[in-house]
Amino acid sequence: MSRELISVAFMLFIAVPRLLVAGELESVPDLEKAMYLTVEGYPCVRLLNLSGEIGCSNPGTEKVVAPIVQLGNAHDQLDHFSTVLISIDEMQSFFLRVSSDSNFARKIAGVLVEPSYLNKSIGFSPVEKFPQAEFAPYQKPNYVWNPTGSGIMQKGYDFPVFLLSEKSTLTVREVVSKNRKDNTAYPSVVTEFDLVMQTTKAGTHDSEACLKQQSCLPLGGYSVWSSLPPINISSMGPPKPILLTVASQDSASFFRDQSIGADSPLSGLIALLAAVDALSNIDSLDQLQKQLVFAVFTGESWGYLGSRRFLHELDIGTDGMKGLNSTLIEQVLEIGSVGKGLGGGLTTFYAHTEVDATTTKEMLNALQNASFSLGTDNVKIKSADASNPGLPPSSMMTFLRKNRSTSGVVLEEFDASFSNKFYHSHLDNPSNINSSSIAAAAILAARALYILANGDLPLNLITLNSIKINISLVEELVGCLLTCEPGLSCALVKKFISPSNICPNHYVGVFLGMPSNIQYVQYPEYVDDTSRFVWNFLADRTSASNSNINSCTRECSGEGEVCIGAEPESQGRCVISTTRYVPAYSTRLTFEGSSWHVIPGNTSDPMGLVDPVWTESYWGSIGLRIYKVQGSAYDHLVLLGGVAVTAAAYIAIVVTRTCLAKALKHD
Repeated sequence: MSRELISVAFMLFIAVPRLLVAGELESVPDLEKAMYLTVEGYPCVRLLNLSGEIGCSNPGTEKVVAPIVQLGNAHDQLDHFSTVLISIDEMQSFFLRVSSDSNFARKIAGVLVEPSYLNKSIGFSPVEKFPQAEFAPYQKPNYVWNPTGSGIMQKGYDFPVFLLSEKSTLTVREVVSKNRKDNTAYPSVVTEFDLVMQTTKAGTHDSEACLKQQSCLPLGGYSVWSSLPPINISSMGPPKPILLTVASQDSASFFRDQSIGADSPLSGLIALLAAVDALSNIDSLDQLQKQLVFAVFTGESWGYLGSRRFLHELDIGTDGMKGLNSTLIEQVLEIGSVGKGLGGGLTTFYAHTEVDATTTKEMLNALQNASFSLGTDNVKIKSADASNPGLPPSSMMTFLRKNRSTSGVVLEEFDASFSNKFYHSHLDNPSNINSSSIAAAAILAARALYILANGDLPLNLITLNSIKINISLVEELVGCLLTCEPGLSCALVKKFISPSNICPNHYVGVFLGMPSNIQYVQYPEYVDDTSRFVWNFLADRTSASNSNINSCTRECSGEGEVCIGAEPESQGRCVISTTRYVPAYSTRLTFEGSSWHVIPGNTSDPMGLVDPVWTESYWGSIGLRIYKVQGSAYDHLVLLGGVAVTAAAYIAIVVTRTCLAKALKHD
């Protein structure tokens, strides 16, 4: 039996009778609460790709127990196997040291990270300085798009790591202070980590192996696309050229469940939704020369899963893509990070392009004309610096790798490098953005899209100037999609869906169930809250007027109708809208015989050749708790006390037996 268990058992022997008498223990859970303090935190988990592992996990199949310490500075050594408490300010330097100092790493049992960030001017980004450089349509892997990037998220750590909640941080600080005051060889308060990954148990250390052994699932989910106005699939007339507007809805973070992505990329998503809302108020959209189509991709942070699968589905012509044709896509506008464009009283955005074509210049002119139409100098659009190597990390890269002649513009808040100092970190939260900047991007996009869709027709300036952004909607979307209060319990979201969680999290997650492209399902079973909301919002805003409004629980009988707002506890309503889900997972994966398989790369899919094929390990339970153990001196005292009690008992027995024997002889 270990020293910790002996100590806990002795403490229970002493404490339990007292607690029972006091009436404080009435059940086994009460007993457990008396023994252990559960710590609230957000874990870093194990992810895998074709080359190996990243992220965090217990090193074996057992829980990890160790005392908590706090280093005085970044160069201090550990005296023994310990859990280390660090601040966010120290996190990047600490993990870089772990990667370069194996002796130091071997003494780390786990890491607890305090959430408060003191020096926001420095920034914190755990991904690379050129995120996903392997997918770029140009060869400049050393270019620095992300100046604060450290790359610590792209490495594997054989110890658990948790981001503490604000409340738990105070508790852990008290524990560290107590351990320091005790000044014993073995501190009295320890952490117990339960972060055992199934891939560790199964010995599968890359995506191909873990998918084969079914110890992991691929990253993925569902993207959404919608057209304004709805596309009449049965129409016999010539199809219109497509003007495609895209944004991303997923982010990433060192800590799985804290992927908020307020600026990158959710500000772009909110701007797109606000632009759709503004354009939906225009009459006679069906008379425009181009068809407006909007797409919201998920999985872009992990190999551009959404955009790549979207184009692949277009190529093979699945049922979910009816009404679209890749050859009809004439121009692509991507709304990227736009939450920090406001500065010095001006809101400035940059148009990033790659292809010098007439249609690309049309897009730049449309954005400039949209800016001029606002009648103010407070919103500016500039072309990105020509010295930039090409497009910044964006979904547009997918379109260019598929077809180098694709005309497109990526609208961003930055020129040569990210202005978001917290790119792909849990600190990219609502305090990192400005809703006025998002609204400015939305009005620019909406008016530019109207100008472009108008084509060669005379521009109706009255209609153009009538396109306005609902500022209240932008602020409401920020509250719904980026905060916990109100979070997904806000009225706008609950109008359409019953969310499974209140606090939004924009990590892509794993792909559950059979992909709907294999057997087409209009309403897939496993869709996350954000995708469900986006689908319903777009279906509502892009719907055509319908004199007969019918209620529905799932299916609608009318041609081109979909059911919005339907939940198990409430009925929805049927509207005419071309809005569909599209599965988002790696093009290097296939689902056969109830399991996933990696397929060889194909030269026709250049991005697939460099696709890491990201997966996430299964796990049973994840937990972090603290309890008290006694030092070795106390253990020795317990042992001596036990020996003394045993000796005294033996002597008492011998004396009693002798006395009894004499008494019996006397009788």
